[in-house]
Amino acid sequence: MNVNALVIDDSGIMRKLVMKTLLETRLAAFTFQEAKDGLEALAIFKAKKFDMLFCDWNMPNMNGLDLIKRIRYELKSKVPIVMITTEGTMDKLDEALNTGQVDSYIVKPFTAEGVGNKIAPLLQKMMEAQRNPPSVFARLAAKIK
Repeated sequence: MNVNALVIDDSGIMRKLVMKTLLETRLAAFTFQEAKDGLEALAIFKAKKFDMLFCDWNMPNMNGLDLIKRIRYELKSKVPIVMITTEGTMDKLDEALNTGQVDSYIVKPFTAEGVGNKIAPLLQKMMEAQRNPPSVFARLAAKIK
């Protein structure tokens, strides 16, 4: 499966580590685009189609949660989003999952095995959706909502 991913983190080293780790999982053939903060990521996201996003929380200009809220609520995108952050408290996890509607949450530091365990279900859903696309009626009903 080919996955076009946007990796968002203010640290270039961390972006490279996330991309390297995703490749090490061997769960998909990933291609990557990078963004250094939420503002840059939003502009890139609006201009190009992505299959998945991997986003840090703490960044300058626009933090990860604000970016995710804009993607979910303003752009109405359902693209799978994985937050990869040092924010490990239950309050932050709850905020990301419920307010931000992230699909998965990974606390730094991480391993390829841990990342693989978190993203495998998302990739499985993506493969199922490709095999069983929604009917014309389901797509129309979704647009009406």
